[in-house]
Amino acid sequence: MNGIGAWLVARGIDVPDGPELVEAAVALGIIGLALIAGWAAARWIGPALVSMLGERTGFQGTPILPRIAPILRHLTIALMLAIANRLWPWSGLATLLIGLVWSIAAARGVIQILRGLRVVGGLAWAVGLFVFVAIFTRAVGGLTPVTELLDSLAVQVGSRRISLLDLVTITIAGVTLFAIARLTNKLIAHSISGSRAFDPTQKLLFQKLAGIAVVVIAFFVGIDLLSIDLTSLAIFSGAFGLAVGFGLQKTIGNLIAGIILLMDRSIKPGDVIVVGQSFGWVNKIGVRAVSVITRDGKEHLIPNENLMTQEVENWSFSDRDVRIRIPVTIAYSSDMALAQQLMMQAATDSPRVLKSPAPNVWMTAFAENGAAFEILVWINDPESGVGNVKSDVLNRLWRLFQDHGVEVPLPQRIVTMKPAPLDQPLRASDAALP
Repeated sequence: MNGIGAWLVARGIDVPDGPELVEAAVALGIIGLALIAGWAAARWIGPALVSMLGERTGFQGTPILPRIAPILRHLTIALMLAIANRLWPWSGLATLLIGLVWSIAAARGVIQILRGLRVVGGLAWAVGLFVFVAIFTRAVGGLTPVTELLDSLAVQVGSRRISLLDLVTITIAGVTLFAIARLTNKLIAHSISGSRAFDPTQKLLFQKLAGIAVVVIAFFVGIDLLSIDLTSLAIFSGAFGLAVGFGLQKTIGNLIAGIILLMDRSIKPGDVIVVGQSFGWVNKIGVRAVSVITRDGKEHLIPNENLMTQEVENWSFSDRDVRIRIPVTIAYSSDMALAQQLMMQAATDSPRVLKSPAPNVWMTAFAENGAAFEILVWINDPESGVGNVKSDVLNRLWRLFQDHGVEVPLPQRIVTMKPAPLDQPLRASDAALP
């Protein structure tokens, strides 16, 4: 070993001496303990943390839950090595070993967090690389050389100097604020949805307002962190105001209309509405449009502004009970009293027809082909369809009519031919006929 050391020294290669090797061995032992602690945290604490977050937060079914154990492992290793680096003035090879493992663990933890929050993979890896470089250079001597290098690579745009350090800072700040805003919005939305003090419409309104507030706060925090002078954006803000006034007026109008709809609760998720040719139940009220799902499974996106300016039928605004009219015509030769009893029986036997209010049968007219009746029934689940209730009642009624001899008339026309009088002379046009 002494021969190899002398050979390396003779060629200008610095070889650690005895105390430095001992310090490096101690550092390796601490790194080993940190790795064991990270593995134990992911193995024993990770599942319990996943279960708790799944029950008490809105992370159930999100990509971050499967990453909780790896995140816990990497952050535990990084935290222990950061404490070790702080408690003892390491030098030489020990500093290099601790800094390398510490920076790798922190970078991998950050990448797992960003990927769990649905940040684009390339952007997440770029932030992880920056974290690795920042922590490693800090561990081995400081960030000053790196920041000076990034700041030296710059271009002049007008009167402003833009360096690579500025771009890296903006990117890191933007990704960090995006992740924090997304996480905060998720927690607030879950907290509001679990509250019993609000109905579903109020919960949806407060969730949307909270989401807007989080975005606005994140924007101004980012402006403050990047030290951007808002007075320099005066011209841009004026142009943006004109764009909103002319090009984005429909978008802003739909946003405000959606908030108003949620505030006055005239239309709520689950309501059955009719707007123009669209009939269905409200799935959700978005920022731009209301999603209405029809019985055909089609989803109509109706702009919020249309619901504010057009006539809308809301079948479940104040009461979910809806009355359905089913027209029936029977022949005049049939027993009218028996036919009405059979109509009542068919309506009562239908499973979706309510017993209270009770069904009713009205005679509406003596029509051209027979006596016209209307069966009036009530349902309280219009989102399940109306035509299927009519079909069920009419099918039951047809079988009852067949069993009891009640006839449903067919269209009839009676043509009476009157012969011409014998003493009436023929017209010239009649004589010309063959």
